Amino acid sequence: MGSDAGGNDTAGSGCRVMQTALALEGGGTSIAEARHRATEFLSQAQEGHGLPVSQQVLELTQLVVSELVTNARKYAPGPVLMELRLTAHAVDIVVWDSDPTLPAARDADPGRIGQHGLEIVQAVTENLSVAPEPVGKRITARIALQEETDSPGRGPL
Repeated sequence: MGSDAGGNDTAGSGCRVMQTALALEGGGTSIAEARHRATEFLSQAQEGHGLPVSQQVLELTQLVVSELVTNARKYAPGPVLMELRLTAHAVDIVVWDSDPTLPAARDADPGRIGQHGLEIVQAVTENLSVAPEPVGKRITARIALQEETDSPGRGPL
């Protein structure tokens, strides 16, 4: 089940230009549905608002959406909410789930199989924050629309 919330504000310094929200009820298709929504959202931003969404930004957004929604579906009971917010400078991917356990990126371990999702998200985003909510938690990842010239590795959570 999906829900939309579209908002169009002016593209001032950091003001929201567009947003959309999606409620994911479960099942194996929710991750693909979330990636598809992200792709549509960024295509609309580029075509309808003339915002510079490069192929790299699109691919990073799909990766981050996939990792965050996968983790939420895997570890949290109940629904997952995803919100995408776009400003003139960045896209924010916000995922809420009902599990109150706050995740933390683990130290790199090339021998560990799996559980690298948060490390990957942290490495490719401009900013990553995890916040407790009255029910569950909210994870927000920001991807800059303008590609950086040096590596996008970020600091710890």
